[in-house]
Amino acid sequence: MASNHHVTRVYDSVLGLLSSEENPTPLVRLNRVVPFRHAKVYAKLEWYNPFGAVKDRVAANLVRDAEESGRLGPGHKLVEATSGNTGLGLVMIGNAKGYTLRTPLSAAIPLEKRTVLRFLGTEVDELDDTLCPAPGAPEGAIAKARATASLPGYVMLDQYANEANPDAHFRTTGPEIWRQTEGQITHFVAGLGTCGTITGTGRYLKSRNPGVKVLGVYPEEGHDVPGVRSKRQLGQTKLYFPQEYDGEIEISNREAYDLCLRLNREESIIAGPSCAMALAGALKLVPDEPGVIVAVIFPDNIFKYASSVCRHFPDLCPPPPGAASDRGTPALAAPSRHEQLFDEMIENLKNPYDSIAPIDLAKELEDGAPPSGRPLVIDVRPLDQYEDMHVPGAINLPQSELSKRKAELPSDRAAPIVMVCGIGKFSKHTTLFLKSLGYRNVRSLKGGMGEWVRKQQATEAGRK
Repeated sequence: MASNHHVTRVYDSVLGLLSSEENPTPLVRLNRVVPFRHAKVYAKLEWYNPFGAVKDRVAANLVRDAEESGRLGPGHKLVEATSGNTGLGLVMIGNAKGYTLRTPLSAAIPLEKRTVLRFLGTEVDELDDTLCPAPGAPEGAIAKARATASLPGYVMLDQYANEANPDAHFRTTGPEIWRQTEGQITHFVAGLGTCGTITGTGRYLKSRNPGVKVLGVYPEEGHDVPGVRSKRQLGQTKLYFPQEYDGEIEISNREAYDLCLRLNREESIIAGPSCAMALAGALKLVPDEPGVIVAVIFPDNIFKYASSVCRHFPDLCPPPPGAASDRGTPALAAPSRHEQLFDEMIENLKNPYDSIAPIDLAKELEDGAPPSGRPLVIDVRPLDQYEDMHVPGAINLPQSELSKRKAELPSDRAAPIVMVCGIGKFSKHTTLFLKSLGYRNVRSLKGGMGEWVRKQQATEAGRK
C-alpha cells in the first residue's frame, strides 16, 4: 500500500497529515456573515491540521529546522513558552519523534488548553503572565523558558524570534493559498500574534504577485482573545514587520465574540474567537469591488474556548441544577453574581486614583511626592521572584501570606502604598484587600514588574 497518499488519505504516520501544497487545509467561501456584493471572502480552516491549529505548521518547521541544524537530536527535551497551540503541536510532534516538552504559560490561558497540554504529556508551569507571553517580562513565560533552556539537555526553539516560524508559512500556507485561488487572490488577512503567519504567507504571496494586499488584525488592549497581541504587545515580538504589511486594524472583544457566534450559527463553521477577530478586520479593511478575492486565516476551532464563551455569553452557561452534570462531575457554569461583582470591582481599579503608571511611581519615589510622602512599595510576588528583581526599596509580602502578615502593614491607614505583582493582575486583588482593611491611599502598579522593566525603570535584587 502506498505511503502518505493524499488522494486515498492513507498514511504511514500521523505526521503525514501535516499540511502542504499537495495536502492543503480547506479554503471555504463565507456566504452569510459577509455583507459584500462583489468581493469573495474565503476562510482557511486551520483546525484541519493534524493537531488542530495553524501552529502545527510552525511546530513542525521549528523541529525540522532544529534537527537539520544539529541543535536537536535524540535525548533532547523541548522547552517553549506558548499561549497554547504551539505547545499542542510541539508535544504531539515530540510524542511522535521521542522528545518531551516543558512549557511555561500564563494561568490566563483557557483551562481547556492547559488541561489538554497536560493530558498529551506536557510538563506545564503556570505563571502570572499575560495571555500572550511578553518577551520583556522578567518572571514571565518566555524568561522562564529561556532559563530552563540553559539546563543540560533542554532545547528552546523560540517561536517568538525564530525565522523558522514565518518560514513554515512561506513553505506551506502561502503556496497552498496561491494554488487554491489559482493565483487570483487579491487580499490576505491574518490575526497578529507571533506574526509568523502574516509575515511568511505575505512574503510568499507578494513574491508571486507584489500587488497582493497583506493585512493584519490585532485585538484591543486588555483583550480576551487567546493567541493574538494588542498593538502595544506587538512591539515585543521580533517577527512583527509592519513595513511589509499593507494595513492593520484593531478589533474589540465584543466585535470578535459576536462575530464568532454568527460564524458558528450562520455559516456552520466551528470557528474560534481569533478567527472571528481576523474576519471582522477583513470586513473593515477590504473593498467590496469586482475581482476582489480574500483569504482569511482561521487559526483553530471553538472547542478550546468553552470557558471564554461563558465569560462573554453567560446566558449560554446557566448554573446547572445541583451544580453537577448528569455524570456527576462539576459542569461549567456562568459566573455567579458575586463573581461578576468582584470582577467589576477589579476592573474599576484601573481608574487613575487606584492605579499608577511606572513613570509616575518612579517620580514619586524620587521626589517623595509631597504632601503625602514617599509611597511604600509592596511586592506581592513569591520571594524568589522578588529577590531576582524588584522596584528599589520595595518590601516583599507575598499574596499567599498577606492575610496572616497584616501586622507588617503600616499602622497609619492614610499611608501611601503601591502594590506590585508580575503583570498588574494580583496587585489589583491585593489593593482591594488593603482597601477592605481601611487603607485609603493604596494603588496598583499598572502592568506590574513587566511594564516597569519595559519602561526601563531602575531595579534592584536581593532581600530587603
